[in-house]
Amino acid sequence: MPHSKFRHALLLSTAIALSTSISARAEEPSTAEQTIDVMNKLFGNHAGLRANHAKGVVAEGSFTPSAEAATISKASLFRGPAVPVTIRFSDATGVPTISDGAANANPHGMSLKFKLGDGSDMDVVVNALKFFPVATGEEFRDLLRAAAESGPDAAHPTALERFATSHPAVAAAGKTAKTPSSFARQTYNGVNAFIFVDNDGKRQPFRFRFVPVDGEEILTLEEAAKRGPNYLSEEISSRLAKEPARFRVLAQLAEPGDPTNDATKPWPDDRKTLDLGTLMVTKLVANSAEAEKALLFMPNALTDGIEVSDDPLIDARVQAYAVSFSRRSQ
Repeated sequence: MPHSKFRHALLLSTAIALSTSISARAEEPSTAEQTIDVMNKLFGNHAGLRANHAKGVVAEGSFTPSAEAATISKASLFRGPAVPVTIRFSDATGVPTISDGAANANPHGMSLKFKLGDGSDMDVVVNALKFFPVATGEEFRDLLRAAAESGPDAAHPTALERFATSHPAVAAAGKTAKTPSSFARQTYNGVNAFIFVDNDGKRQPFRFRFVPVDGEEILTLEEAAKRGPNYLSEEISSRLAKEPARFRVLAQLAEPGDPTNDATKPWPDDRKTLDLGTLMVTKLVANSAEAEKALLFMPNALTDGIEVSDDPLIDARVQAYAVSFSRRSQ
Protein backbone atom coordinates (compact mmCIF):
# COMPACT_ATOMS: atom_id res chain seq x y z
CA MET A 1 0.00 0.00 0.00
CA PRO A 2 2.70 2.55 0.80
CA HIS A 3 4.30 1.70 -2.50
CA SER A 4 0.95 2.32 -4.24
CA LYS A 5 0.55 5.68 -2.51
CA PHE A 6 4.07 6.67 -3.43
CA ARG A 7 3.44 5.73 -7.04
CA HIS A 8 0.19 7.70 -7.07
CA ALA A 9 1.93 10.76 -5.61
CA LEU A 10 4.72 10.44 -8.16
CA LEU A 11 2.24 10.26 -11.04
CA LEU A 12 0.33 13.22 -9.65
CA SER A 13 3.44 15.35 -9.27
CA THR A 14 4.56 14.41 -12.78
CA ALA A 15 1.17 15.37 -14.19
CA ILE A 16 1.29 18.71 -12.41
CA ALA A 17 4.78 19.37 -13.69
CA LEU A 18 3.74 18.49 -17.25
CA SER A 19 0.64 20.65 -16.95
CA THR A 20 2.70 23.58 -15.69
CA SER A 21 5.20 23.12 -18.50
CA ILE A 22 2.47 22.95 -21.14
CA SER A 23 0.78 26.02 -19.67
CA ALA A 24 4.05 27.93 -19.74
CA ARG A 25 4.61 26.99 -23.35
CA ALA A 26 1.03 27.97 -24.24
CA GLU A 27 1.59 31.42 -22.74
CA GLU A 28 4.87 31.98 -24.57
CA PRO A 29 4.50 34.72 -27.19
CA SER A 30 4.22 33.55 -30.76
CA THR A 31 6.99 34.23 -33.26
CA ALA A 32 4.85 37.00 -34.74
CA GLU A 33 4.38 38.62 -31.33
CA GLN A 34 8.11 38.35 -30.62
CA THR A 35 8.85 39.93 -34.00
CA ILE A 36 6.61 42.93 -33.32
CA ASP A 37 8.02 43.22 -29.79
CA VAL A 38 11.57 43.54 -31.09
CA MET A 39 10.47 46.00 -33.79
CA ASN A 40 8.99 48.17 -31.04
CA LYS A 41 12.29 47.88 -29.17
CA LEU A 42 14.26 48.91 -32.25
CA PHE A 43 12.03 51.69 -33.53
CA GLY A 44 9.98 52.72 -30.52
CA ASN A 45 6.30 52.13 -29.85
CA HIS A 46 4.25 54.72 -31.74
CA ALA A 47 0.56 54.56 -30.91
CA GLY A 48 -1.73 53.98 -33.89
CA LEU A 49 1.13 53.35 -36.32
CA ARG A 50 2.60 50.26 -37.96
CA ALA A 51 5.49 48.48 -36.26
CA ASN A 52 7.34 48.57 -39.60
CA HIS A 53 6.89 50.84 -42.61
CA ALA A 54 5.27 53.32 -40.24
CA LYS A 55 5.76 56.32 -42.51
CA GLY A 56 3.71 56.26 -45.67
CA VAL A 57 1.20 57.88 -47.97
CA VAL A 58 -2.04 56.48 -49.41
CA ALA A 59 -3.13 56.91 -53.02
CA GLU A 60 -5.88 55.68 -55.31
CA GLY A 61 -5.78 54.36 -58.84
CA SER A 62 -6.83 51.50 -61.07
CA PHE A 63 -5.51 48.31 -62.65
CA THR A 64 -6.21 47.40 -66.28
CA PRO A 65 -5.35 43.78 -67.18
CA SER A 66 -3.53 42.75 -70.33
CA ALA A 67 -4.89 40.18 -72.78
CA GLU A 68 -2.04 37.82 -71.83
CA ALA A 69 -2.94 37.75 -68.14
CA ALA A 70 -6.13 35.76 -68.72
CA THR A 71 -4.16 33.01 -70.46
CA ILE A 72 -2.25 32.07 -67.32
CA SER A 73 -4.82 32.59 -64.55
CA LYS A 74 -8.57 32.29 -64.16
CA ALA A 75 -8.58 35.18 -61.66
CA SER A 76 -11.38 37.66 -62.28
CA LEU A 77 -8.82 40.43 -61.84
CA PHE A 78 -7.50 39.53 -65.29
CA ARG A 79 -10.86 39.03 -67.01
CA GLY A 80 -12.72 42.28 -67.23
CA PRO A 81 -12.54 46.03 -67.12
CA ALA A 82 -10.21 48.06 -64.94
CA VAL A 83 -10.70 47.71 -61.17
CA PRO A 84 -10.09 50.33 -58.45
CA VAL A 85 -6.90 50.00 -56.39
CA THR A 86 -5.81 51.54 -53.10
CA ILE A 87 -2.03 51.95 -52.93
CA ARG A 88 0.19 52.74 -49.95
CA PHE A 89 3.80 53.81 -50.54
CA SER A 90 6.08 53.66 -47.51
CA ASP A 91 9.54 53.98 -45.96
CA ALA A 92 11.13 51.12 -44.04
CA THR A 93 11.44 51.01 -40.23
CA GLY A 94 8.86 51.81 -37.58
CA VAL A 95 10.16 55.37 -37.16
CA PRO A 96 7.40 57.73 -38.38
CA THR A 97 9.77 60.69 -38.61
CA ILE A 98 12.52 58.99 -40.61
CA SER A 99 13.92 61.06 -43.46
CA ASP A 100 12.82 59.72 -46.83
CA GLY A 101 16.41 59.87 -48.07
CA ALA A 102 17.95 58.02 -45.13
CA ALA A 103 19.69 54.74 -45.88
CA ASN A 104 17.51 53.00 -43.29
CA ALA A 105 14.38 54.14 -45.14
CA ASN A 106 15.24 51.41 -47.65
CA PRO A 107 13.63 49.26 -48.78
CA HIS A 108 10.66 51.42 -49.73
CA GLY A 109 7.44 49.53 -50.03
CA MET A 110 4.23 49.47 -52.01
CA SER A 111 1.09 47.72 -50.79
CA LEU A 112 -1.99 47.34 -52.97
CA LYS A 113 -5.63 46.46 -52.39
CA PHE A 114 -7.48 45.55 -55.60
CA LYS A 115 -11.27 46.02 -55.41
CA LEU A 116 -12.66 43.08 -57.36
CA GLY A 117 -15.95 42.98 -59.21
CA ASP A 118 -17.59 40.60 -56.72
CA GLY A 119 -16.98 43.01 -53.85
CA SER A 120 -13.96 41.20 -52.43
CA ASP A 121 -10.41 42.49 -52.13
CA MET A 122 -7.08 41.10 -53.27
CA ASP A 123 -3.87 42.31 -51.63
CA VAL A 124 -0.31 42.48 -52.94
CA VAL A 125 2.65 43.56 -50.80
CA VAL A 126 5.95 44.34 -52.55
CA ASN A 127 9.14 46.29 -51.84
CA ALA A 128 12.35 47.44 -53.48
CA LEU A 129 14.44 44.44 -52.39
CA LYS A 130 15.22 41.99 -55.18
CA PHE A 131 15.18 39.16 -52.65
CA PHE A 132 14.71 38.82 -48.89
CA PRO A 133 17.55 38.62 -46.34
CA VAL A 134 16.16 35.54 -44.56
CA ALA A 135 13.92 32.61 -45.44
CA THR A 136 11.63 32.16 -42.41
CA GLY A 137 9.74 34.16 -39.84
CA GLU A 138 11.96 32.81 -37.07
CA GLU A 139 15.08 33.96 -38.90
CA PHE A 140 13.58 37.42 -39.44
CA ARG A 141 12.83 37.69 -35.71
CA ASP A 142 16.41 36.63 -34.95
CA LEU A 143 17.79 39.18 -37.44
CA LEU A 144 15.85 41.95 -35.70
CA ARG A 145 17.02 40.73 -32.30
CA ALA A 146 20.61 40.79 -33.50
CA ALA A 147 20.14 44.35 -34.77
CA ALA A 148 18.63 45.41 -31.43
CA GLU A 149 21.66 44.00 -29.58
CA SER A 150 24.16 45.74 -31.87
CA GLY A 151 24.14 49.37 -30.80
CA PRO A 152 27.09 51.74 -31.22
CA ASP A 153 28.69 50.54 -27.97
CA ALA A 154 28.43 46.82 -28.77
CA ALA A 155 31.68 44.87 -28.96
CA HIS A 156 32.80 43.50 -32.31
CA PRO A 157 31.88 41.25 -33.84
CA THR A 158 28.39 42.41 -32.90
CA ALA A 159 25.39 40.12 -32.81
CA LEU A 160 24.30 41.56 -36.17
CA GLU A 161 27.74 40.95 -37.69
CA ARG A 162 27.69 37.36 -36.46
CA PHE A 163 24.19 36.84 -37.82
CA ALA A 164 25.13 38.31 -41.20
CA THR A 165 28.17 36.04 -41.39
CA SER A 166 26.00 32.96 -40.95
CA HIS A 167 23.27 34.34 -43.25
CA PRO A 168 25.03 35.74 -46.35
CA ALA A 169 21.75 36.85 -47.97
CA VAL A 170 21.42 39.60 -45.33
CA ALA A 171 24.15 41.84 -46.72
CA ALA A 172 23.46 40.85 -50.32
CA ALA A 173 19.74 41.67 -50.09
CA GLY A 174 20.39 45.01 -48.43
CA LYS A 175 22.53 46.13 -51.34
CA THR A 176 19.65 45.66 -53.81
CA ALA A 177 17.44 48.44 -52.40
CA LYS A 178 18.37 52.02 -53.31
CA THR A 179 16.81 55.41 -52.65
CA PRO A 180 14.60 56.66 -55.54
CA SER A 181 13.89 60.18 -56.72
CA SER A 182 10.18 59.37 -56.47
CA PHE A 183 7.90 56.63 -55.22
CA ALA A 184 6.82 56.51 -58.87
CA ARG A 185 10.39 55.93 -60.12
CA GLN A 186 11.21 52.75 -58.20
CA THR A 187 10.81 49.08 -59.12
CA TYR A 188 8.95 47.05 -56.50
CA ASN A 189 9.48 43.30 -56.29
CA GLY A 190 7.48 40.46 -54.87
CA VAL A 191 10.06 38.47 -52.93
CA ASN A 192 7.54 35.70 -52.20
CA ALA A 193 6.38 33.16 -54.76
CA PHE A 194 2.70 32.67 -55.56
CA ILE A 195 0.87 30.29 -57.88
CA PHE A 196 -1.27 31.08 -60.93
CA VAL A 197 -4.02 28.56 -61.69
CA ASP A 198 -5.70 28.61 -65.12
CA ASN A 199 -9.06 27.25 -66.26
CA ASP A 200 -7.58 23.81 -66.85
CA GLY A 201 -6.01 23.62 -63.42
CA LYS A 202 -2.48 24.20 -64.68
CA ARG A 203 -0.30 25.71 -61.98
CA GLN A 204 2.50 28.22 -62.61
CA PRO A 205 4.69 29.64 -59.82
CA PHE A 206 5.51 33.35 -60.20
CA ARG A 207 6.72 36.46 -58.43
CA PHE A 208 5.24 39.94 -58.89
CA ARG A 209 7.23 42.87 -60.22
CA PHE A 210 6.00 46.48 -60.56
CA VAL A 211 8.15 48.49 -62.98
CA PRO A 212 7.67 52.27 -63.40
CA VAL A 213 6.70 53.23 -66.95
CA ASP A 214 8.88 56.35 -66.68
CA GLY A 215 11.83 54.21 -65.68
CA GLU A 216 13.62 53.72 -62.38
CA GLU A 217 15.59 56.73 -61.12
CA ILE A 218 17.96 56.14 -58.21
CA LEU A 219 19.74 58.80 -56.16
CA THR A 220 23.26 58.63 -54.76
CA LEU A 221 23.62 58.86 -50.99
CA GLU A 222 24.86 62.43 -51.42
CA GLU A 223 21.90 63.41 -53.60
CA ALA A 224 19.41 61.80 -51.22
CA ALA A 225 20.95 63.62 -48.24
CA LYS A 226 20.24 66.96 -49.89
CA ARG A 227 16.51 66.26 -50.23
CA GLY A 228 13.98 67.32 -47.61
CA PRO A 229 12.90 64.79 -44.97
CA ASN A 230 9.51 64.30 -46.63
CA TYR A 231 10.53 64.72 -50.26
CA LEU A 232 9.01 61.44 -51.45
CA SER A 233 5.51 62.18 -50.18
CA GLU A 234 5.77 65.78 -51.39
CA GLU A 235 7.02 64.72 -54.81
CA ILE A 236 4.29 62.11 -55.36
CA SER A 237 1.66 64.66 -54.34
CA SER A 238 3.00 67.18 -56.85
CA ARG A 239 3.38 64.53 -59.56
CA LEU A 240 -0.15 63.15 -59.25
CA ALA A 241 -1.61 66.66 -59.30
CA LYS A 242 -0.23 66.94 -62.86
CA GLU A 243 -0.61 63.42 -64.27
CA PRO A 244 -1.01 59.79 -63.19
CA ALA A 245 1.96 57.60 -62.36
CA ARG A 246 1.99 54.28 -64.22
CA PHE A 247 3.57 50.91 -63.48
CA ARG A 248 3.84 47.82 -65.65
CA VAL A 249 2.64 44.87 -63.59
CA LEU A 250 4.74 41.85 -64.45
CA ALA A 251 4.97 38.24 -63.35
CA GLN A 252 8.35 36.52 -63.37
CA LEU A 253 7.60 32.89 -64.19
CA ALA A 254 9.49 30.09 -62.48
CA GLU A 255 10.91 27.16 -64.38
CA PRO A 256 11.10 23.60 -63.03
CA GLY A 257 13.64 23.47 -60.22
CA ASP A 258 13.38 27.13 -59.28
CA PRO A 259 12.81 27.32 -55.49
CA THR A 260 9.44 28.65 -54.36
CA ASN A 261 10.00 28.17 -50.62
CA ASP A 262 13.05 30.38 -50.12
CA ALA A 263 12.74 34.15 -50.56
CA THR A 264 16.52 34.58 -50.23
CA LYS A 265 17.00 32.92 -53.63
CA PRO A 266 16.05 35.08 -56.63
CA TRP A 267 15.28 33.32 -59.88
CA PRO A 268 17.64 33.93 -62.80
CA ASP A 269 17.08 37.16 -64.72
CA ASP A 270 16.51 35.22 -67.93
CA ARG A 271 13.25 33.75 -66.65
CA LYS A 272 10.24 34.76 -68.74
CA THR A 273 8.20 37.72 -67.53
CA LEU A 274 4.54 38.02 -68.44
CA ASP A 275 2.80 41.39 -68.80
CA LEU A 276 -0.21 41.29 -66.48
CA GLY A 277 -1.42 44.83 -67.13
CA THR A 278 -0.99 48.44 -66.04
CA LEU A 279 -1.33 50.03 -62.62
CA MET A 280 -2.29 53.70 -62.84
CA VAL A 281 -1.91 55.79 -59.67
CA THR A 282 -4.14 58.83 -60.05
CA LYS A 283 -4.40 60.77 -56.78
CA LEU A 284 -3.64 60.85 -53.08
CA VAL A 285 -6.54 60.23 -50.71
CA ALA A 286 -8.00 63.26 -48.95
CA ASN A 287 -6.68 62.30 -45.49
CA SER A 288 -3.80 59.87 -45.86
CA ALA A 289 -2.96 59.65 -42.15
CA GLU A 290 -6.52 58.71 -41.30
CA ALA A 291 -7.00 56.36 -44.23
CA GLU A 292 -3.93 54.24 -43.53
CA LYS A 293 -5.05 53.44 -39.98
CA ALA A 294 -7.89 51.31 -41.32
CA LEU A 295 -5.83 49.65 -44.04
CA LEU A 296 -4.54 46.13 -43.52
CA PHE A 297 -2.73 44.48 -46.43
CA MET A 298 -2.45 40.70 -46.13
CA PRO A 299 -0.27 38.72 -48.57
CA ASN A 300 -2.65 35.76 -48.42
CA ALA A 301 -5.75 37.83 -49.28
CA LEU A 302 -6.00 36.49 -52.81
CA THR A 303 -8.70 35.42 -55.26
CA ASP A 304 -9.61 32.25 -57.16
CA GLY A 305 -6.87 31.71 -59.72
CA ILE A 306 -4.01 32.93 -57.51
CA GLU A 307 -2.77 30.87 -54.57
CA VAL A 308 -0.01 30.98 -51.96
CA SER A 309 3.07 28.86 -52.57
CA ASP A 310 5.03 26.83 -50.03
CA ASP A 311 7.03 29.92 -49.03
CA PRO A 312 6.89 30.00 -45.19
CA LEU A 313 7.44 33.76 -45.14
CA ILE A 314 3.95 34.39 -46.50
CA ASP A 315 2.25 33.07 -43.37
CA ALA A 316 4.92 34.66 -41.17
CA ARG A 317 4.13 38.05 -42.69
CA VAL A 318 0.39 37.50 -42.32
CA GLN A 319 0.75 36.64 -38.64
CA ALA A 320 3.04 39.61 -37.92
CA TYR A 321 0.83 42.07 -39.81
CA ALA A 322 -2.18 40.86 -37.83
CA VAL A 323 -0.39 41.41 -34.52
CA SER A 324 0.77 44.88 -35.57
CA PHE A 325 -2.72 45.82 -36.76
CA SER A 326 -4.31 44.59 -33.53
CA ARG A 327 -1.94 46.61 -31.39
CA ARG A 328 -2.21 49.84 -33.36
CA SER A 329 -6.01 49.54 -33.38
CA GLN A 330 -6.26 49.47 -29.58
